[in-house]
Amino acid sequence: MRAAPTILHLDMDAFYASVEQASKPSLRGKAVIVGGLGPRGVVATASYEARRFGVHSAMPTAQARRLCPNGAYLIPRFTLYRQVSDVVMAMLRELSPLVEPLSLDEAFVDLEAGGVAFDAGSARATGERLRADIRAATGLSGSVGLAGSKMLAKVASEEAKPAGLLLIEPGTERELLAPMSVRTLPGVGPATGEHLRRAGITTVGELVEAGEDELVRMVGRAHGTGLYRMALGLDDRPVVAERDAKSVSVEDTFDVDLHDRVRIRGEVQRLADRCVQRLRGSGHSGRTIVLKVRRYDFSTLTRSETLRGPTDDAAVVREAAARLLEAVDTTGGVRLLGVGVTGLADYTQEDLFAQSLAAEAEAADEGAGTDGTGGTAAGAEPEAADGGAGAQEGSEPPAEAQGAPGRRWAAGSDVRHVLYGPGWVQGSGVGRVTVRFEQPGSEPGRVRTFRVDDPELEPSDPLPLVGDTD
Repeated sequence: MRAAPTILHLDMDAFYASVEQASKPSLRGKAVIVGGLGPRGVVATASYEARRFGVHSAMPTAQARRLCPNGAYLIPRFTLYRQVSDVVMAMLRELSPLVEPLSLDEAFVDLEAGGVAFDAGSARATGERLRADIRAATGLSGSVGLAGSKMLAKVASEEAKPAGLLLIEPGTERELLAPMSVRTLPGVGPATGEHLRRAGITTVGELVEAGEDELVRMVGRAHGTGLYRMALGLDDRPVVAERDAKSVSVEDTFDVDLHDRVRIRGEVQRLADRCVQRLRGSGHSGRTIVLKVRRYDFSTLTRSETLRGPTDDAAVVREAAARLLEAVDTTGGVRLLGVGVTGLADYTQEDLFAQSLAAEAEAADEGAGTDGTGGTAAGAEPEAADGGAGAQEGSEPPAEAQGAPGRRWAAGSDVRHVLYGPGWVQGSGVGRVTVRFEQPGSEPGRVRTFRVDDPELEPSDPLPLVGDTD
């Protein structure tokens, strides 16, 4: 806990709906509901005009239509929402280097780290200025919470909605929290909330009165101890600027259950392609492919397969997802499918087994200096005595030398531009690369790691001999 309310939490008001209203003047002042429009659609965001009818996020769209039949129902436009979010997040980063985004419309900011606030007065002034700047730049409103901890700042922004600012002075936390519902605290979901209600605990103040020992007995030591600390307003978590992504996934819910196995396989392939697009867009690759299947009876199955190395290759992900689907019984119908990738990394180690045919075809097309019998074709460059240093720029070494045990070959540092071949890879730059080789006389797919450290190299240059394939 800080002695000054210098942690800011920004939560944009009804973000998706507000962006739609700002971009379409005809929607301003009207009930706008953004989400899935099919029979199984769910509300993502409802404008405050729609909320007066009882519409809220996570509500089935069919129910929302009954409550608000004259509302404007729109499909989400995430590209537009990200563009507006980028503008808002850029404003936050002008305040401090420590900005922790939680979603497109929500973030924590450490004002003290940015030198823009050290006490309640300067923190409030910064918050008010931020709200005004966001409205001027985007036409949208945001709610701001200021406190000495992340938990309390988030509670404050929720209490400030819509379009308000609330500052919690250090020392007043317990008084503010006491009458609030236990669901206000992070980690208290429907199940825990119901469990506490049955024990006669519905407010944060009653949590404190119950005591730590009783909470530990009710919900376990780890959860009970944390719950008691939060009820006291204690939270020492720092604002973290970079939060590593743990997974990338996409899923679709179908208006009508899918029964045709061919259609199901096709949908899985399509989802795999979308997942890879998102994976590459985030600059990652991943090792574990996950398939999610929700069946007609709402039972949900997940299957996963871990590859030998990270990949961002669509063909590899499609094939893995197809294998996983074979192990799932879809009899009776499927209402939801999803494909995800976990075990993320910022480099790629391609699966040559999945691409072996393509690699062979590429080697044949490029005429690797062979006559198809393992000998050197007429006019081919002879093997250099130094094991490849004399190769022509941009060329491939002679066939009989490729991948020979003990040979030193080149490796590219940017795995996204690595060209796989039998023991020969070209590229340029600085860095560490893992390469899978196909070698005559040895088991296929052997892996070796190379290091390249020459920023003067051109993409067409054979790289320094920096690794050993044996």
